[in-house]
Amino acid sequence: MLRLIIGIAAGYVLGSKAGRARYEQISASARAVAGSPVTRKLVNVSRQRLSEKLSTQPKLEPMEPLDERTTMLVPHDQLRRR
Repeated sequence: MLRLIIGIAAGYVLGSKAGRARYEQISASARAVAGSPVTRKLVNVSRQRLSEKLSTQPKLEPMEPLDERTTMLVPHDQLRRR
């Protein structure tokens, strides 16, 4: 969806006959959105969630500690719920 919006914006900017002032306005808006901390955080969170969804590593859950220094981990889907 983001690529579509970027493509439409780029097409408008390149094909627009609104003049240099409109081009500068669109460019400044695009830079403001791309550089905003909110946008960066949203992109980072989205990447992290996608990475977790696509991960082939099983999620590990701790079981009862064996002693003070040792805890066993098992894959989440193999954990027996009591």
